[in-house]
Amino acid sequence: MKKVICVVFIWFSCQLFAQEPIEKIINSEVSEVTIYLDGAQVVRKKSIELPLGESILKFVDLSPFIDAQSIQVKTGGQLMILGVNHQQDFMSKSEKSDELKKLEKLQKEVKENMDIENAMLAVVKEDILFLQTNKNIGGKDQTLNVADLQQTADFYSKRLASLKLQELERSKTISKLNEQLNDIYKQIQTITSIKEFAKGEVLVKVNAKNAGKFEIVLSYLVSNVSWYPSYDIRVNDIDEPLQLIYKANVKQDTKEDWKNVKLILSSNDPNISNVAPELTPYYLGAYNNPYKYNLTNNIITGIVSDEQGPIPGARVMVKGTTIGTETDFDGRYTITIPDQNSQLTFSYIGMMEETRSITSNNMNVQLVENLVLDEVVITAYGSGRKNQKVEDKVSSVTSVKNKTEENLIIPTQQVENETQVYFEIDRPYTVLSNNKKTSVDVASYDIDASYQYFAIPKLNEETYLKANITKWEQYNLLAGEAQVFFDDAYVGKTLLDIRFVTDTLQISLGRDKKVSVQREKMKEFTTKQFLGSKKEETLTWKTTVKNNKNKPIVITILDQVPISNMEDIKVEVLNTTNGKQNTENGEIKWEVEIPALSKKEFELKYSVEYPKTKNIIVD
Repeated sequence: MKKVICVVFIWFSCQLFAQEPIEKIINSEVSEVTIYLDGAQVVRKKSIELPLGESILKFVDLSPFIDAQSIQVKTGGQLMILGVNHQQDFMSKSEKSDELKKLEKLQKEVKENMDIENAMLAVVKEDILFLQTNKNIGGKDQTLNVADLQQTADFYSKRLASLKLQELERSKTISKLNEQLNDIYKQIQTITSIKEFAKGEVLVKVNAKNAGKFEIVLSYLVSNVSWYPSYDIRVNDIDEPLQLIYKANVKQDTKEDWKNVKLILSSNDPNISNVAPELTPYYLGAYNNPYKYNLTNNIITGIVSDEQGPIPGARVMVKGTTIGTETDFDGRYTITIPDQNSQLTFSYIGMMEETRSITSNNMNVQLVENLVLDEVVITAYGSGRKNQKVEDKVSSVTSVKNKTEENLIIPTQQVENETQVYFEIDRPYTVLSNNKKTSVDVASYDIDASYQYFAIPKLNEETYLKANITKWEQYNLLAGEAQVFFDDAYVGKTLLDIRFVTDTLQISLGRDKKVSVQREKMKEFTTKQFLGSKKEETLTWKTTVKNNKNKPIVITILDQVPISNMEDIKVEVLNTTNGKQNTENGEIKWEVEIPALSKKEFELKYSVEYPKTKNIIVD
């Protein structure tokens, strides 16, 4: 009987042991990355030999910044996915680069040298204090002869001078070490976050109907990735097409390198809510004045910093757009905004994102550390009923269904959005996790454009060249800054703002010195007279446009006449030289063609009549 019981016990133990799934460590490579405006979807593919029955596949050395809710696992054939779990391995933290290790070592050496210098400086100061405290010699009843006094004075003077020189040298050395330490800190900031993060892991429990080789596709969303568009616009001559070079500025610090991967750029932002907004009641009350902006132009500059100083490589974006830039080595940035109601978003890895309304042309921002990154939730992988909790935590994970099998399929939602743009880069790219910007060439277009000159001489006597592009939608452009080159010379920056464009896209190409504009008041035709109780002023302005080019140009010139909003003030337009008048806003527009090496003059004459008791400034 005892033998039977032992045999049964051994058999039962073997059955329990046989039910324990085999764990396989999976080292995989990134094959494809879809980069969003904020974040990226990473795809890893791996072919794995599996035995019959259950196994646990542990994908290791993954990014610490995986969104667990976004994990998807796909497979096919005779393989069923039973559950998926995301966890972090604190025993294997992300490894620092050799460059970062070298800088941190140098930083430690500089700090040690600074401690030594500070200690030596403290000793020198103590010696100076001791010397000054004991400079009185002799007692009350003791008199000193001239020789002793001279000898004492010489000693005191030489010793004090020596100590002061030592103090000065030590202070200079400390100052230099401080500068060196600051430079090292800035260099470290340009590489990556110095904080160590636990590596991510994804555990997939599967059941193979037959032993064999299966392909597993793992995808997930990661943070600390971004891209924004920029352009190079080149124009050699107004008779030639405009060359538009489309670039993507990619930057990532996911703690995993992407080597020779397929890149897809998307204008989508998965962090933005897809819930439609609703109106809430709008209550008027006291002290509820509209916000007033104090902007002189559409260029914003400033410094992004933290508690330790300026942050190089911080991202600055116009909220709700793809217009963006980065801070330079000194933490400074310059960005062109589309309108005065814009908001700027400042972000950097390990820091809390900051969004601010634009109230001036200079905005300095200090970011604070994101302490939430220190809080990591670990979910242990279990068996039995606990697997249900694991599946609940990763809601988008199922398995692919075979027509002859009863497995479940992973649903892949296809979202069509007319405002969303995808760019598939033709060749593989390598983007390292070093927090440095990688410029990716998206496309290059030779675009037929019509060129038109534009001037408002009342504001400034400069002539601007604009390019008009029709059917621009086919190029899938996004809003962003552009570097303008005219005749192989760098002109400056302009803004490609496509948010409110309809059938024609206008791009400002900067000033052209070969077309001059001058506006002057013709004093001989400017009068002021009294008519009874009224006063009448007549003003005449002459605008001269000179085309110094060897070819004709088309130019638009804007001027204006004052508008009266009172019954006793009357404005009469006397001459516009065939200019078109907008009676609502007082704008006068001339659109003319000027032959090569020629000039044209335009006269604007108007009169203003008002009561002589009123003090009206007419210009």
